[in-house]
Amino acid sequence: MYRIGQSSDIHELVVKRKLILGGVEIPHEKGLKGHSDADALCHALAESMIGALALGDLGRHFPDTDDKYKDISSLEILRDVYQLVQELGYELVNADCLIMIEKPKMQEYIPKMIERICDILKVKENQVNIKATRGEKIGFVGREEGVMAQAVVLLKRR
Repeated sequence: MYRIGQSSDIHELVVKRKLILGGVEIPHEKGLKGHSDADALCHALAESMIGALALGDLGRHFPDTDDKYKDISSLEILRDVYQLVQELGYELVNADCLIMIEKPKMQEYIPKMIERICDILKVKENQVNIKATRGEKIGFVGREEGVMAQAVVLLKRR
């Protein structure tokens, strides 16, 4: 049995925050605003797995009103979600992810993101794809007001 999940996550870019995507800290004058480390990529990936199993959304499992998630690494959230996926008898077949960000360019950081995510999920690097696109100065991404990440996953029953 296979299950498909999809999700998007958006965070505002602000000063005095670190820019963390895919568990990688990226040098930039702005970072993502949020209760956790605001890693939009990990959030979209985790929520896509939650959705594949019809278990609601990320906020249901990791509410931003709970102080135990304040400034938590989103890799920890991803680890906890994947543990739930495995407890329910599923495993990741593959994930395809997209980061929408105007600056900085993501190309040099993507291999490390894939490595970190695969390490957390205990999967091979050919099971996780990450790509990035710019807003071409259009919309909130293009105006550098925020970042959006999307993820699609395929899970299968073990």
